[in-house]
Amino acid sequence: MGPISRWAVHKPKSAILAWLIMAAAIFALAATAGGTYNNSFSLPDTESATAQELLEQIPGAQESLTGATAKVVWSPASGSATSPAVAETITQTLNTVSEVPGVTCVVTPYGEPLGSDCEAARKRAAAQETPAGQGRQPVSPSAAKVLAGSGPAGFSVDEHVGFATVTFEGAVEDVSPASATAVLDAVEAANGTDSLTVGVNGQALEFAGQEPPSSEGIGITVALVILLFTFGSLVGAFLPVFSAILSLAVGQALVLVTASFLDVATFAPTLAAMIGLGVGIDYSLFVINRYKQALDAGREPRTAALESVRTAGRAVLFAAATVVIALLGLFVLRIEFFNGLAIAASATVAMMMIGATLLLPAVLSLLGRKAFAIKLPWARKPKEHNPDGNVFARYGAWLEQNFRWFGAVALAVILVIAAPIASLRLGFTDDSGKSPEASARIAHEQLSEGFGPGSNGPFLVAIETSQPGDDAAVQQLAGAISSDPGVAAAIPFPLAPGSTVTAMQVVPTTAPQDEATTDLLNRLREEIIPAASGDTVRAYVGGAQAITSDFTSVLQDALPLFLAVVMGLGFLALVLLFRSIVVPLTGVITSLLSLAAAMGVTVAVFQWGWLAEIIGITGTGPIQPFLPIMVFAILFGLSMDYQVFLVSRMQEEWGHTQDNRKAVRRGLAASGRVVAIAAAIMFSVFGAFILGSDSTIKLFGLALASAVLFDASIVR
Repeated sequence: MGPISRWAVHKPKSAILAWLIMAAAIFALAATAGGTYNNSFSLPDTESATAQELLEQIPGAQESLTGATAKVVWSPASGSATSPAVAETITQTLNTVSEVPGVTCVVTPYGEPLGSDCEAARKRAAAQETPAGQGRQPVSPSAAKVLAGSGPAGFSVDEHVGFATVTFEGAVEDVSPASATAVLDAVEAANGTDSLTVGVNGQALEFAGQEPPSSEGIGITVALVILLFTFGSLVGAFLPVFSAILSLAVGQALVLVTASFLDVATFAPTLAAMIGLGVGIDYSLFVINRYKQALDAGREPRTAALESVRTAGRAVLFAAATVVIALLGLFVLRIEFFNGLAIAASATVAMMMIGATLLLPAVLSLLGRKAFAIKLPWARKPKEHNPDGNVFARYGAWLEQNFRWFGAVALAVILVIAAPIASLRLGFTDDSGKSPEASARIAHEQLSEGFGPGSNGPFLVAIETSQPGDDAAVQQLAGAISSDPGVAAAIPFPLAPGSTVTAMQVVPTTAPQDEATTDLLNRLREEIIPAASGDTVRAYVGGAQAITSDFTSVLQDALPLFLAVVMGLGFLALVLLFRSIVVPLTGVITSLLSLAAAMGVTVAVFQWGWLAEIIGITGTGPIQPFLPIMVFAILFGLSMDYQVFLVSRMQEEWGHTQDNRKAVRRGLAASGRVVAIAAAIMFSVFGAFILGSDSTIKLFGLALASAVLFDASIVR
């Protein structure tokens, strides 16, 4: 980018025109070839994937067992859910739901299924009503409670809770946001009607009804306030924000283009915006700050702009490269879910880098001294350049004299903050973590009350017998599984006479996010099923809960390779920049300290519940398994930003003085203030996303905001 940046300074109008043409081409591509976002992911070579393949061999399984579904759950304030008054109200709601585009069938406990295509539902209901499996030992009251909810519709044993199953066309990723929101709106309209409590949950509705995030606006506003006080100039404060917003718009268009050839999660645009705004404003800030320093030192505007792109622009290029390297390191995980996230975020960062090293230098060259012409009352007058006389220089000298003590204290503080990471438990939270008013939380609590906590996340076991129609072997396996104290009920589907494949629903006694449920999964796979199978049956545990558990295991297994690749490539990039071994090694190793501290805070808040209510967290649970990997990928690049900007200026001073201590002091004096301001901006941008409603984005916001805070203020 060096020659291109110098061209932008010398030919600013041509450079701005080139940037606009590039932006227009990307917008046109997004409009004509942009894809759609989805949250699908596959896990090859896992037991849950094997189970999924077997389940798809069962006639009707694709629609009834593995397709996109949701549960509408209701209960009256008093009386029975089977009463005619309740039936009339709920049937009206279910009729409305059945007419939503994309909904193929609604199985109701009040009569015939509703919808345009209920053949699969009728077949499944008929199969479950066959006498296969009769003659087993009497079930316990707790098992009876679970069995009452094992079908596609039904009532609890005490008849206080009822539920219906909504089936959508295709898989979860095929459900349109409009259809999901329409179902949610119909259910929420019925909640409270005739003293009924009504809720709906299911993966198909996970992102329905969420309001567009306003966090970007909050982050930009806070960043602008900081910049206004930093530069004391209206134009100077707006330039970094203006550059970042324009680049972000192009970056978001690239995210949409990415979704046309890769699976890109629905939260990817928000995550890319979070990262892009943080780095974009920071990159532009570093360039314009160096430009202002050169102007204050008496340089002519064009000379100042050239000096800015030669120094700060070079640092921006390498800083962006480390972020992109870290994000693209997600490809080593070999999970398509991450590939889309990596490309989307990397494209946004690349656009931010281009904006800071092409668009901004051209604008600065055009504006000249007018970039700081509109002074604000608190604007500081330029002082004579004195690299050893400012606050950060004095701080550096004081730190240098006591570096052993302060190094030990800083390390101790980081380790104390990171201590909760010892209790880190990876997994996916269930709907109990949503706000009490959320429809999914209402449905979750009613299902737990009426049918047991395990009904919110049953395992789906795919069974393959050696002999066609060997239902006795299936029943024997069901008996062995149901004898485990962690199993509320094991409910096999009858094996057709000529078939060798069937399914079994295993309902735990505990909720999906409980550690005991994960322990049960491990017992089923490692002890119970192998001991009961013999040569006649092979069984594989699948279903949503098993998939998420396998997802966690795959990530944990891939983590060492991921860290090695990302840290190794980042190290090589810094070696190229600094022509050094010690400086890159120091930066790479200390980035792990920042990650540990950030994860310690995340565990304390999201898993332990400390201060959770302050940021709107209504329930605790395990930490989503992709968080540590994604946070490290992002944080490694960001922490290397500060390493690059601090040490590259120290390296400049070393070239002038050949005195290590003086170079460190002067480098800190020259860049310490702007790095502190940049960190404050990035902390504000990330922190603003904590205020949103999406729990995943809250998680990222808190982890990244705390990571930047600790990295800039203590580690760097």
